[in-house]
Amino acid sequence: MDNFTFRVGMADAKITKCPGKLITVGLGSCVGIVLYDKMTKISGLVHIMLPYSTQSKNNSNKLKFADTGINALIDMMIEAGADKRYIISKIAGGAQMFATKANLDIMNIGTRNVIATKDVLASLNIPLISEDTGGNYGRTIEFDSENGKLLIKTIGHGIKFI
Repeated sequence: MDNFTFRVGMADAKITKCPGKLITVGLGSCVGIVLYDKMTKISGLVHIMLPYSTQSKNNSNKLKFADTGINALIDMMIEAGADKRYIISKIAGGAQMFATKANLDIMNIGTRNVIATKDVLASLNIPLISEDTGGNYGRTIEFDSENGKLLIKTIGHGIKFI
């Protein structure tokens, strides 16, 4: 990795300025949320694991949840000079990694993460430009702040840009 590429772990977030890149690996049911200020080219990536902090007893890490993680990422970006009016979003992940006999809503964590992410983005008036969500396979994503493209790598489902 070069000096302009930053790895984002689970329940973690990072920001970068152009020409930086943000990478997260191992997105299964988790969702990678990229926010990008088109004017300043300041970008951020949060790797959330669960939909809502209010549904968990252990909610001290704000970056673990869609509701608090997205807000924390916006705060980090604004502090670095981004303008919320120009922020757009791209998301990936939210897979159903394990089949269950019971079709319990609580087991559909990937779907619940995607729904919560979209709800939070809509409530903040942040446009969702593109997504690659669902399925039953993992993803690694890499966002390039220079051109605004999100590279998605999968095993068995190819590589693409959104």
